[in-house]
Amino acid sequence: MISRTLSLVALLLLCPSVIAADWTVFHGPNRDKVSTETGLLKSWKEGEPSLFWQVDGIGSTEFPGYASVTVADGRVFTAGNVRTGNNDEEAHVYVFALNEKTGEELWRYRNGVAWTDKTRYPGERGTPTVDGDRLYTFSAMGRAACVEAATGKEIWARDLKTEYEGELPEWAFAESLFVDGNKIAVWLGAPNAAVVALDKMTGKTIWTTPGNEHYGNYASMLAFDHGGQRIYVNSNRKGFLGVNGDTGKQLFFIPHETPRGDIMATTPHFFDGKLFITSGYSIGSRLYRLDVEGETIKPQQVWSNKNFDNQLGGIVIKDGYVYGATHQYKQQRNWSCMKLEDGSVAWENPGVHIGSIAYAEGMLYCMSEQDGVVALVKATPEKYEEVSRFTLPEGVGPYWAHPVIANKKLYIRHGSVLYCYDIAEK
Repeated sequence: MISRTLSLVALLLLCPSVIAADWTVFHGPNRDKVSTETGLLKSWKEGEPSLFWQVDGIGSTEFPGYASVTVADGRVFTAGNVRTGNNDEEAHVYVFALNEKTGEELWRYRNGVAWTDKTRYPGERGTPTVDGDRLYTFSAMGRAACVEAATGKEIWARDLKTEYEGELPEWAFAESLFVDGNKIAVWLGAPNAAVVALDKMTGKTIWTTPGNEHYGNYASMLAFDHGGQRIYVNSNRKGFLGVNGDTGKQLFFIPHETPRGDIMATTPHFFDGKLFITSGYSIGSRLYRLDVEGETIKPQQVWSNKNFDNQLGGIVIKDGYVYGATHQYKQQRNWSCMKLEDGSVAWENPGVHIGSIAYAEGMLYCMSEQDGVVALVKATPEKYEEVSRFTLPEGVGPYWAHPVIANKKLYIRHGSVLYCYDIAEK
């Protein structure tokens, strides 16, 4: 019996893909913040999960970063700013690769000058993307780069903001790149290039979408097939733009502007021929049916609900319900559950302070952006049912980096520190 057990263990060790659940792109492979992990703790009985490792120095403390992490092939990737001289102007963006088991730094890659405006939250925003043996990254200042995932050696890089004479968004670029087939689409928002598609192998431009005042914003794009076309959708300062993924031709535009005029940061979601969009500042959520007429896509509004106005922390859609934090509708900041079919609110609860969310194995991981309290909540439309909570150590800046669940670990970035918690069921 013992020998058979040891043989099984040896087999699993030799075939890590059997049990591995890497997280190679921001919000996961489907951009839905849903992890396929199983065998996870359903409560944190000792007050918090066990800290597996902690790494300090993911960038300088003067520039607390907000990039999340990706996990692939035994490595953890993130990005941060590092001061390289005696003043703030002498700071650069670095992408870091860490050992997944120990947190030890494997390599770092410098990706141009850093965003250091201390009046507008300095630090990196975009999360690196892993595609096979390559890693792709887009800096807050608009520089796209491709490096070897194993070594950090640069393969190609382009300063897209400068090349296309783009305008830096008020809070800098925050897009996490998405690899789709042979290309990467960057939502640049330049006058003559609202969207730029690059060949992922060479970095050369494949197509551009004319500007038409579609300035850049802070969300990351969604890709899906509908009506015989590959469609890319993302937000800008005025609403949501849909383009043909093969040609860059504009397919539709949905006006959706916040009172702030420029802040929309939640990735849209597509299902059953419908597009779900949301933003903060009491504008709320809307569901559109995407009607197909030849090569034309015509969005038709199904419903709208101002109560559910997600600002920064993203959403989870599971079993026909939307979960996430609401921003400031009627000045009430809550965690909320909404029925996707008709936009009706199933429940609202203050819970922990509003923030970001992730999902795994029937549980929501809700993290406060204000004080780093992390709550484990059952994903049910019946009620807000919190099971456990713990508080991250104090640090610098808001808790804006989204949590990640991969390979039975919970990764949370705060400022220049990355925490890795063991959440495997013992």
